[in-house]
Amino acid sequence: HVSLRQLGTASEHALQLLHETYPAGADTGPELLSHDGEEAGMVVKGQIEVTVDGNSAILKPGDGYIFDSRLPHRFRNPGDEVSEVISACTPPSF
Repeated sequence: HVSLRQLGTASEHALQLLHETYPAGADTGPELLSHDGEEAGMVVKGQIEVTVDGNSAILKPGDGYIFDSRLPHRFRNPGDEVSEVISACTPPSF
């Protein structure tokens, strides 16, 4: 299961920071995500496949991303080890 540890809430803050953990093969689900704002993140450990608006890239430690989160997106760990990502979203989506 994907773990999302969060700082900041939609009801109290303009920014949300997440520590995301994806076990091997885990993803954010079959439905693409979409919400107002922007997202950015950096891979700390393992690898993560980021798909935004039909375009996918596999990122490794030190790689990062930033995108308009109104575009359909999802995250997936295609590797065989746990992946960790630190991300931020503004405004918070939850």
